[in-house]
Amino acid sequence: MTDSALAGLVLTLGAVDARAGDATVTAATSLIHLSQISKTYDSGELAVQALREIDLEVRKGEMVAISGPSGSGKSTLMHILGCLDSPTSGRYLLDGQDVSAMSGFQLAGVRNRRIGFIFQTFNLLPKASLHRNVELPLLYAGVGSAERRDRAAAALSRVGLFERARHRPSELSGGQRQRAAIARAIVMSPSLILADEPTGNLDSKTGGEILQIFHEMHGRGETIVIVTHDPRIAEQCQRVVHIVDGRVETDSAGA
Repeated sequence: MTDSALAGLVLTLGAVDARAGDATVTAATSLIHLSQISKTYDSGELAVQALREIDLEVRKGEMVAISGPSGSGKSTLMHILGCLDSPTSGRYLLDGQDVSAMSGFQLAGVRNRRIGFIFQTFNLLPKASLHRNVELPLLYAGVGSAERRDRAAAALSRVGLFERARHRPSELSGGQRQRAAIARAIVMSPSLILADEPTGNLDSKTGGEILQIFHEMHGRGETIVIVTHDPRIAEQCQRVVHIVDGRVETDSAGA
């Protein structure tokens, strides 16, 4: 290839990369990038602004707490981070991909494959075994039965529940049910683990055990965002983002 042809190719690739970068490229270490995210809910003649121009960056491998009082907007922010809701304005890049303007069908795919959810109330199917609960995301993703079995067993082993795989949620303690919920969240090897008040229904000792699992996951390089109103939980995270009246009030180092 001649020097002039090579120069032309570089210019062409640069132009393509610049166009792609507008929608899909951020810093290599950034998993979450929020820019000027706002959310307004219309309630009859009253408009409620839940989030106001939120800017937030979460790097891959971080363990971040989003804290704030009731009504601060942290739950709305969690819904947007989890692709359960879309912002009224602003831009959300998840691992370099713009998800803020995706269709409902596209967001469903992102939720299933890219985000692992852990809820305060566990959200386990009461009549299904733990193994069945954990393998459900794999089933929705079209993973074959043999691979589903192996990956669900591995996820349950990671949280210390392999021997309980055939038990139903009603046969387990609250801590064990939350461990099962964690296993379900990690079975797809998601980019992001999003936990909403994960220790809210647990006593302090069991809650501490669940937090230890999160620390172990963080040690493996997994990215975890914990939404909590409890400052004791928030302080154990690497960073604490404090939300007040729909805005980021502080963003500081935690543990």
